[in-house]
Amino acid sequence: MGERVAFSGEQLGIAQIAEHYNVIEKALRSHYLTSPASNPNFFGYTYHELREELTARLEEEGRMMAMSVLAAIEAAFRVDYLQRVYERKKDPLSREFRRIYKKKGPRAGLEEEILEGWKNETQIPPRLISDLRSAFRFRHWLAHGRYWNPKLGRKFDYFGVQTLAQQAAGVVPALAQ
Repeated sequence: MGERVAFSGEQLGIAQIAEHYNVIEKALRSHYLTSPASNPNFFGYTYHELREELTARLEEEGRMMAMSVLAAIEAAFRVDYLQRVYERKKDPLSREFRRIYKKKGPRAGLEEEILEGWKNETQIPPRLISDLRSAFRFRHWLAHGRYWNPKLGRKFDYFGVQTLAQQAAGVVPALAQ
């Protein structure tokens, strides 16, 4: 079966990412809205300018955290894929993954093979697979510098990606940690 992937155990769960996001959001709001007049960084700012900058910072933080959530989703699906192969489980999805593993090994494509396997061999809602694929296009856009106008089918932000992750956690429980 080839060399096994050694799992690092360092992947984050969606709850950890949500906790991190909440801490950063509170810190940003405190920085921008608690006594801005006494903060020399904001000298000359109007209240409207402070709010605009806060909004921009929160949006950027949301994009970075969305990227982390999507990385956690990918890790959960990939670990599940490999564990099903290594443990030689007998369900239809595990059998499909072993077939894929014989061709691709641990380098199976997330969207083309792993998510497609879930779509074809389980009762997972097709809408969830479709939404995950769109979200990974969003991640691709973020990871490659955002220099083009993406065709995502919908607008993504941290909260939308977090909701999607919670739905995926119902399928791959390791994601919920």
